[in-house]
Amino acid sequence: MPTIAALIACALLVGLALLQAALAAGKPLGRYIHHGQFDVLQNLRRRSLVMIAVYAVFVLIELQGVGLIAVFSELLGLVAIWALTVYFFVTFVLSAMSRSRHEQILMCSVSVALAALSLIVAIAGRVEA
Repeated sequence: MPTIAALIACALLVGLALLQAALAAGKPLGRYIHHGQFDVLQNLRRRSLVMIAVYAVFVLIELQGVGLIAVFSELLGLVAIWALTVYFFVTFVLSAMSRSRHEQILMCSVSVALAALSLIVAIAGRVEA
C-alpha cells in the first residue's frame, strides 16, 4: 500500500510540474495558482521553473520513503517525508483561503491528496521496504 501511495503521489507531482512548465511557457493558466492574480505569469516564470526542480526533489523523497531509491541518508529521508506531509497540509489550508475559485478546486484537491498519500508513506513506508 505505501508503495502505491508513493507512486500516486509521484504522478500528482509530475502533473503539478507539467502545470508549472505550461505556466513558464506562458500559457494562461495562472488562475490555478498564486491566488489567481495573473492569468499569464510574466514575472513569475522563473519561479515556475524553480518549482519544477522542487517537485523533482519531492518525488525523490516520496520514492525514498518507501525504499525504492536511496538518495538521502535514512534520517534525512525520514525527516523529509514528514516535513513534506506537513508542507502539503499547509498548502491545502493556504489554497482553501485563496480568492481564486479555480485554485481552490485544483490545489485543495491535489494538496489534500498529496498530504494523505505522504502521510501513508511516512507512517508505513519504511515498514514495507
